[in-house]
Amino acid sequence: MSGDSEHSVYLERLKERIPHIISCRYVLAIMGCLGFVNVYAMRVNLSVALVAMTASNDTADNYTNAECPAETYNSTADQGEFDWDQNTRGQILSSFFYGYLITQIPGGWLGGIIGGKHLFGVGVLCTTIFTLLTPLAARAGVSYLIALRILEGLGEGVTFPAMHAMWAHWAPPIERSKLIAITYAGSQLGTVLSNPVSGWLCSTTFLGGWPSVFYIFGTLGLIWFVLWTALVHNTPAEHPRISPEELEYIEKSIGGKKGKAIIPPLLAMVKSPCLWVISISHFANNYGFYTMLTNLPAYMKNILGFDITKTGYLSAVPYMFNWLIIITGGLVADYLRFHRILSTTNTRKLFNTLGMTLPATFLVLTGYVGCNKPLAITCLIVAVACGGFSMSGFNVNHLDIAPKYAGVLMGFSNTIATIPGFVGPTIVGVLTENNETRKQWQIVFWICCGVYLLGFITYLIFGSGVEQEWAKESYNDPKTTEPLLQESEDEGRLPYEVPYLANNSAIQKK
Repeated sequence: MSGDSEHSVYLERLKERIPHIISCRYVLAIMGCLGFVNVYAMRVNLSVALVAMTASNDTADNYTNAECPAETYNSTADQGEFDWDQNTRGQILSSFFYGYLITQIPGGWLGGIIGGKHLFGVGVLCTTIFTLLTPLAARAGVSYLIALRILEGLGEGVTFPAMHAMWAHWAPPIERSKLIAITYAGSQLGTVLSNPVSGWLCSTTFLGGWPSVFYIFGTLGLIWFVLWTALVHNTPAEHPRISPEELEYIEKSIGGKKGKAIIPPLLAMVKSPCLWVISISHFANNYGFYTMLTNLPAYMKNILGFDITKTGYLSAVPYMFNWLIIITGGLVADYLRFHRILSTTNTRKLFNTLGMTLPATFLVLTGYVGCNKPLAITCLIVAVACGGFSMSGFNVNHLDIAPKYAGVLMGFSNTIATIPGFVGPTIVGVLTENNETRKQWQIVFWICCGVYLLGFITYLIFGSGVEQEWAKESYNDPKTTEPLLQESEDEGRLPYEVPYLANNSAIQKK
């Protein structure tokens, strides 16, 4: 038996002895998932609450202008607490991204220095505090609310890079897809839960109606922060409750303790095609996500003619299926890699291809199905849901190519991927303002298709699942005498398969 095979068998037997119910790495995944449920719920709840907060001039007459036959809908103009026009509301919603953009790369760098636990926790806590203060800021004036949303974005901007920095220490390579899928699926779940719950709270008189949206979700964020602080630790070695078997399994799988990435090789990183194609795919995925997240209810109401009281629930359905695909995709991706059906590179390319081409195809089809509402909704569900495949493509790829600098790389790609938060909704607004027709929406869908295909083609050509030379411990180290492994050699085996146990006969007895 070769050293690689012995090590693989040894790790599998270690894994079997780990108590799965209290596995610390899965506790981290679940708590991370709940953290993203909170931050995304607090991010998107304002878009729902604004409807109740502001005076609405929408009437039944406006609604019945939908191109497709409208469902029965009775409405009168709502009189909200604030008289903000559409432009002001757009400024309020987009202001979040100004702060969110700034802290991406610093968040990844800090996560590598101080650890992801405190950075992620403080990021969620900041979002929580500013969410609780939202009613006060709104009543103080629109400028105060915009400033608060920018601060909220600053806090939330560190969350993805910080979590990537944590998984660099916690995720065995063969479980990366699954663990990261569980964690980041919380963003979709938060979107699914926030829309209908926020709408329902706004319709009640509990805690004043719309302010209850911010008080309830803010309180849940505080509860999560207490649990996160108590249950999660930066590294397996720091965790007081981890079992010896799990600690050994994680550290042997990763290949020893990772040093703190204080000064990343910035020039080599920026020159890396692998990082740029991850960033392009990240941009493409977010362009489709943000465009549909902010405009799907309007399309369903103004083009398909759905009852506005149902669009909140209908709009949540695609994101529920997206969540399911993220979880399932992570399991399948790790299965393919573990059983050597596909290499890491080909696994990432397969899932990225599915996550880019399927949404592109079904979004375009949505614009051409006419007033066949069931078929239109099916196309929209498939388009949004299939974006979840890319979670096991580009979104975990930072940890493949540079685990030591995963937080910084996530910060870099997510900075670029935040741009669609401004651009996507703006393009839709320009194309559909005073001309909201199916023809204009077909242009919107074709633009999304083109962006998706850009992500698909560039990643298919230049994507890689191999740890890059500039990310290795031996990079530019004059003390290192061992030659660096060539990419072809790395691709042929899993990251934890290091032949240092070849002469350890005790493995055979375990």
